[in-house]
Amino acid sequence: MKTILLKGEKRAEVGTRSSKEIRRKGQVPCVMYSEGKEGTHFAIYQADFKKLVYTQNAYKVKLDIEGEMHDAVLQDIQFHPVSEMIIHADFLSVSDDKPVVMEVPINVVGNSPGVRAGGKLVKKINRLKLKGLLKDMPDYVDVEISKLEIGQSAKVRDINVDNIEIMDAPANAIVSVKTTRALMQAAAADAKEGNE
Repeated sequence: MKTILLKGEKRAEVGTRSSKEIRRKGQVPCVMYSEGKEGTHFAIYQADFKKLVYTQNAYKVKLDIEGEMHDAVLQDIQFHPVSEMIIHADFLSVSDDKPVVMEVPINVVGNSPGVRAGGKLVKKINRLKLKGLLKDMPDYVDVEISKLEIGQSAKVRDINVDNIEIMDAPANAIVSVKTTRALMQAAAADAKEGNE
């Protein structure tokens, strides 16, 4: 799994007033949680989140908080409801021997006969929630569509990732091949001609 480096500054104070002040400086208030420890409060510049948040990829994060290095994953992020600016981020400190839960993007592989026959490929899920050790976590999950006919779906239960548990419901469809309106109209026209 790819790693991205983020530099943070420790926060002297926590609370609403200091969070507003941090946001005024163009930074995002953050907390890193570790098992058995109190959360570490720090701030990261808004622009530094660009490569981590606005991407299809899943990353492990190397946090540099004033010289202290931590391996972490982004656990939760909050956006302003109007401006879409990031207003808060939670990180989870991770180690190589403890499983983590992460959302990993899917990668559609293959050529569907249903799409070649005029169907439309519809992506229902963009990311899968996976649980496992960080060393086993893939950059993405391949979803094979080369056997999907019109009306069929690739479901979560069809996916297998070595040493990883998939947390999504097994019956959830990831991608489906749907009938298009043009295909339905052509079928209706054929049926009409057959009846005449």
